[in-house]
Amino acid sequence: MGRIVLVTGAARRLGSHFVRRVLQDAGVARVVAVDAVTPEHDLGEALFVRADIRQPAIGRVLAEHAVDTVVHLDVTGTALAGGGRSSVKETNVIGTMQLLGACQKSPTLRRLVVKSSTTVYGSASRDPAVFGEATTPKALPSGGFAKDAVEVEGYVRGFARRRPDVAVCVLRFANILGPGVDTPLASYFRLPVLPTVIGYDPRLQFVHEDDVTEVLLRASREPERGTLNSGTFNIAGDGVLTLSQCARRMGRPTAPVLLPAVTLTGSLLRTLGLSDFSPEQIRLLTHGRVVDTHEMREILGFEPRHSTAETFADFASAAGRGLLPPAALAAAVDRIARYVAPDTSTQAER
Repeated sequence: MGRIVLVTGAARRLGSHFVRRVLQDAGVARVVAVDAVTPEHDLGEALFVRADIRQPAIGRVLAEHAVDTVVHLDVTGTALAGGGRSSVKETNVIGTMQLLGACQKSPTLRRLVVKSSTTVYGSASRDPAVFGEATTPKALPSGGFAKDAVEVEGYVRGFARRRPDVAVCVLRFANILGPGVDTPLASYFRLPVLPTVIGYDPRLQFVHEDDVTEVLLRASREPERGTLNSGTFNIAGDGVLTLSQCARRMGRPTAPVLLPAVTLTGSLLRTLGLSDFSPEQIRLLTHGRVVDTHEMREILGFEPRHSTAETFADFASAAGRGLLPPAALAAAVDRIARYVAPDTSTQAER
């Protein structure tokens, strides 16, 4: 009769996008969309069940609908319905524990897909140039969403050991961007002037929101020949951009300041509600983070349609032009660079 897919976090933009997309999959008979708040986005023909995954009622939902596939998207760094950081942490960690407990008792469950993040690797000065899935971070995240993601993955590994009959796939997404994405990093790039840390130009990776939906769909299906949709995979678009390149492409001037001043600026922006400039985001914008995606292609069999540069261009186009035209800003930066560091060949001729 087809698969019965339960999706958590359906009230969010990503969740609603995935619900509508998985409804089109020929192998799906029914989609059960779950969230603690009523979604504002269209869920198509999916059955919406208002349920809090932090409560035992989620077990009854799995049993009542004989769910065989769970796609857990309710792992996030931002709150809905006015909730604060404590509410987010409870949903991420306690909610995941409660959901996994219900999954463990479900006799019909065959597949579990969990949305995670490359923030589990942290951002530090001694980090390797590129993180692989098996790379051990130099410094584990000490707080915020990154720490939540580390805890969530730990609980998922425990579940996988207890239920070896269930295919478990953990997707570690790089920073998600797109025309309608509203994340702390997207809010940062929309600022008229971008505060940066003096002496640092971090490398960044992005993944397009449409590619996120497609890779979730692939992970939720039965594996195709020659691929495997269980395990842990880094998900990111090809290539990298430096923060300075991002600023030029947005037409945003930067304001380089000392690290303590960036921390104070972040606190002010959070107080004013302009951007959630958290400590983990400051570390990212200081040291950057790049991950290897070989296993995404060779084992999971997924090829993103958008590169990192294309993803950022799509986001920048929707965000609107900054204070300065990108081309003029790039030309000005190049002129300054030539003045500060003259061409070595010219110097040699002299």
